[in-house]
Amino acid sequence: MDQEKKLPRRAMIKAAAISATAAFVGKVNLPATEQPTNDDPTKIQGTPPGKVGTRSPFEQPSKKASDISGRTPLQDLYGIITPSDLHFERSHAGVPAINPDKYELLIHGMVERPMIFKLKDLKRFPAISRIAFIECSGNFRSGKETMTPQEICGLTSQSEWTGVMLSTLFREVGVSPKATWFLAEGSDAAVMTRSIPVEKGWKDAMIAYGQNGEAIRPEQGYPARLFLPGWEGNMNVKWIRRIELSDQPFMTREETSKYTETIKDHKIRQFSFDMDARSIITYPSYPQEVEKGWIEIRGIAWSGRGKIERVEISTDGGKHWQYARLQEPVLDKAHTYFRYLWHWDGSPTEIMSRAVDDTGYYQPFLKQLIDARGAEMGGYHLNPVTSWLIERGGRVLFKPEKWK
Repeated sequence: MDQEKKLPRRAMIKAAAISATAAFVGKVNLPATEQPTNDDPTKIQGTPPGKVGTRSPFEQPSKKASDISGRTPLQDLYGIITPSDLHFERSHAGVPAINPDKYELLIHGMVERPMIFKLKDLKRFPAISRIAFIECSGNFRSGKETMTPQEICGLTSQSEWTGVMLSTLFREVGVSPKATWFLAEGSDAAVMTRSIPVEKGWKDAMIAYGQNGEAIRPEQGYPARLFLPGWEGNMNVKWIRRIELSDQPFMTREETSKYTETIKDHKIRQFSFDMDARSIITYPSYPQEVEKGWIEIRGIAWSGRGKIERVEISTDGGKHWQYARLQEPVLDKAHTYFRYLWHWDGSPTEIMSRAVDDTGYYQPFLKQLIDARGAEMGGYHLNPVTSWLIERGGRVLFKPEKWK
């Protein structure tokens, strides 16, 4: 080869280094979910800090969605806080897109000073944060053995909610002592409206604009929603735009033809506010499999009436019960994590949990609900004890029950 056409050795090394660096930088700049995996992670540079964090590509929990709802994957969660993007959602006309700069909340009716609050006005008031759950009153499904906790009762989630107490706004507008109810109205295309006792507004209701340390998610009511700790989800009106004070309920569609329950003697239970105590074992559960030996049974319990007092576990189909250990903190109207260490001998069995809250209320069996309400009871506010069957080989299946 002609000498003048040869590249100097130093130039060749430099070119190779530039090429390798370009290829490396290209890989480094990939999102974490697209980074190549390596059996020895010490041999490859990791992803640099980004603007938004991501989950590991090996962890991909997701909501189970239908046309009207998305269910939280309870079996995939650790602890009591639901990641905001996995919080269950239920809407009646989709999720509206609302410009926070144009958002307004009107409070009027039986008040001294009708007022309109912009989002920035709400944020100027003293703020409060609390951890509590929201649960859809229709949060129970049964029917087949191959159902996960998500499918059975995934319409419950828990967040740290931040906002202004509704009592603060009530004082600002001067609510009349004669006002006993208020109407909460949303900004969605369904114009969701519910009647709510004023007493709840004074007690612990919030107008929430924050969720788990960030702005509330659009699916949860961005830029602001009504939050009623412990009360059925439909009353926690999202995208709230209007509150009207009155001395009587407004008898809206959602509390007459909907969200009512058939009970005995051809009667209808119309206003059902509190969500009763409930629990579910999330491990082991379908589709998990277990091995003979020590197993930590885990799950969550909650009550809309107060704190969870205890959770009882049966590993023999309800013949005997033992207390589970409650993980701190045990909060008011909040999911509480429970654990119970159990040695499985490999024999087929049935495991279940039941919650007891600090009012003394026991989570009922389905038969008890039927006895109390009748076989024709509606599909709301059902909180029966849930059972899992463990087969000899370790496969876990849901034990479905039918009441109709």
